[in-house]
Amino acid sequence: MKTLFEPHSGRLSVPYQPNEETRLLENPPRFTWMPGQLDNDCYVLQTSMSPSFEPGVTRTFTDIPYNLYTPDHVFAPGTYYWRYALMNQSEGEAPTDDLRGRTSWSRIRRFEVPEGLPETPLPGRADRYLNTSASHPRLWLDRSGITAFRERLQREDDDCGWKAFYEKSVVPWLEKPLIPEPKPYPDHKRVASLWRQMYMDCQETLYAIRHLSVAGVILQDDQILAKAKQWLLHAAGWDQEGTTSRDYNDEAAFRMVGALAWGYDWLHDMLSAEEIKLVRSALLRRTEQVAYHVMERSKIHHVPFDSHAVRSLSSVLVPACIAMLHEEPKAQQWLDYTLEYYACLYSPWGGEDGGWAEGPLYWTTGMAFVIDALNLIRNYISIDFYKRPFFARTGDFPLYCSSPDTIRASFGDQSYLGEPVSLKTAFNIRQFAGITGNGLYQWYFEQVAKADKDADSKFYNYGWWDFRFDDMLYRHDYPQIEALAPAIAVWESEGEAIRQSEAEVIEEPERWSKGNNSEKWTTEDSVSGTGTIRAVKWFRDIGWVAMHHRMDDPDEHIMLLAKSSPYGSISHSHGDQNGFLLHAFGEPLAIESGYYIAYGSTMHMNWRRQTRSTNNILIDGHGQYAGKDKVRCIEASGKVEEVQSSQGVGYARMNATDAYFEHVPYLERYVREIYFYNESYFVIVDTVDLAKPARVEWLFHTLHRMKLSGQTFRVAGIKAEMEGRFVYSSSGDLTLSQHNQFTGVDPEEIKELDPQWHLHAETNLARSHRIVTLLVPMKKDENKYVSYFLDDQDHGVLLYFTNGDGKTRSVEVPKAY
Repeated sequence: MKTLFEPHSGRLSVPYQPNEETRLLENPPRFTWMPGQLDNDCYVLQTSMSPSFEPGVTRTFTDIPYNLYTPDHVFAPGTYYWRYALMNQSEGEAPTDDLRGRTSWSRIRRFEVPEGLPETPLPGRADRYLNTSASHPRLWLDRSGITAFRERLQREDDDCGWKAFYEKSVVPWLEKPLIPEPKPYPDHKRVASLWRQMYMDCQETLYAIRHLSVAGVILQDDQILAKAKQWLLHAAGWDQEGTTSRDYNDEAAFRMVGALAWGYDWLHDMLSAEEIKLVRSALLRRTEQVAYHVMERSKIHHVPFDSHAVRSLSSVLVPACIAMLHEEPKAQQWLDYTLEYYACLYSPWGGEDGGWAEGPLYWTTGMAFVIDALNLIRNYISIDFYKRPFFARTGDFPLYCSSPDTIRASFGDQSYLGEPVSLKTAFNIRQFAGITGNGLYQWYFEQVAKADKDADSKFYNYGWWDFRFDDMLYRHDYPQIEALAPAIAVWESEGEAIRQSEAEVIEEPERWSKGNNSEKWTTEDSVSGTGTIRAVKWFRDIGWVAMHHRMDDPDEHIMLLAKSSPYGSISHSHGDQNGFLLHAFGEPLAIESGYYIAYGSTMHMNWRRQTRSTNNILIDGHGQYAGKDKVRCIEASGKVEEVQSSQGVGYARMNATDAYFEHVPYLERYVREIYFYNESYFVIVDTVDLAKPARVEWLFHTLHRMKLSGQTFRVAGIKAEMEGRFVYSSSGDLTLSQHNQFTGVDPEEIKELDPQWHLHAETNLARSHRIVTLLVPMKKDENKYVSYFLDDQDHGVLLYFTNGDGKTRSVEVPKAY
């Protein structure tokens, strides 16, 4: 018997779970481990209620092709043990149930299954597709669904928004000429504008094929069907290894697979045998390109942090494999992989709180495609992944971290940077309103939809989705939820950490119960279900903290968002651990600075990803690691150590020491504390300890030139103002300066863009620094201040702050020696 190789799990790798420290969120548990070998691995897994794996209380699962597994049954509450082994087999050899061919067993791990967890088993491979039909179509509607929808349209010609879809998303493609196959880049070197035009051409090809096919079949219109078929055969003839292949332009490739999948499925019965062969061959090869990258090169079941690879599961593998199921054996293999990934590892960018480490735009794109995929899976295969806790909670992420009235007030890469919240974000959150019944999510949707009237004119919308098609599908499949404005902000009990109190109110899994009549999940005591929000919301899974006052009214809304993330600067995250953003009274004050030019541009790499673009600190001019090395990116992480909320006081403590290690190895500690007092002002305490003397630069970014005077800086916007004041610095007064340059950015990228202003407040040289900053946002022309005084008679510095209502708060800062 060979010895099983059990490598340690690294920062980028899947963990060994569950274990003694795992708090299960759903039943059955999800099992993951590091692969026993790199190729041709196949596993046997055992679970038992006995640590010695006695036969009567042990279950054995064989023929597991990857290092992840979701059982097909629910576990009874209790204590369990699990282990796995690698089955010895040669490439091409069929798996066997004979355990004599296995390696030695892995280390035994123990876990607890509590009562009342959501029940989310995954049907086994043998039974997974027994009830699926071999007829077409099967993407969204089957034949009976088409007949029913056709009859509904005969009774009401605008049912589900059909008129808008037909007039604006179908009719134009009847007259538009076929789009030529995109040409290669000059010298095959990527040019951002040509890259975008390629995928826009492919997106329009998808629109033409999908919308003409769906409309033609539902209306039984020969003219529309003929045009759809013409578009489909045209696209199927494009070079599968050329400019729209996965390796040349993956965004173009994703769209081409979607176009061929929808056209093949909905027009299948109108195609000749030769045409079926042509289209399916093209679809198979294009899908294979993506599957090979996902499963063999990127290996997201080993290292799940590949944004495009994870997204391609939903945008490519789900629609393509459903369209080809029962016809191409590889389609089932790829679909099995996708379903098992969704059941076990999704989402790599967040966890139990529903957060998304890459930020709200990539939540938007990720959720948009996964919503489409999960709806297709639920309709065709009858597997409902929405029952998983992540999906029941992830609508909270945009609600708190990208609120509908805010601009430049969220972290990460954003193609709509500087503009209001994306309409697609609102469409996504409406989907979760339909799933959970949460009226706050519907309110969010209605606020954004009311404000955004020209969504199609923006490339980051038109090049990605058609709102009329999306709206039609949603209104067909889900109920209309009544909007509920966020009328009240809830504070926690005095001195009680949010980690404890939220678990009592929201997080306990036994509070999840199945809805009576709509196949949706609700919470019995959900704060969000009553129109109430948290004044302070901690997304522990991604290290973000949101503080809010009056989210319901943009003219009164104050929002501070802070971040210190275990994901560091990986993928579409930035080197901004311990950073913060402030939006108040309808205007951004402390901003996510810079512009979206293109991914990989000098603006993106040299400014936006770097600490110098954030509201943060530099040490001797150095920031956090935010380069291209994924290992160093995730090691440059931060941690939210504590969050508390009591009446009128919000508090967060964040530690970003590790984030600076690459460039400042002599940093011993960098902790930032943020206090939100009386729902009106903020106190920020920065503690920096070093192994040798250094200067610290305190950074602040805003849209407007600031007025600097002594130790103060004042922002005067259009609707709001803010006074910032350094009330204490242990090394003496700071030296304040500001500039409006984007350091390291190609001038050609920004020559027609408005400048922004960047404050640098520099300390004197010292080994330890204590900096206390007071931020007072106010409405335009409001003459408001918060008075303060200092007492340093003991070993600490005690600062007192008094607002206009006479309420005094105190902050104690240890002295720097």
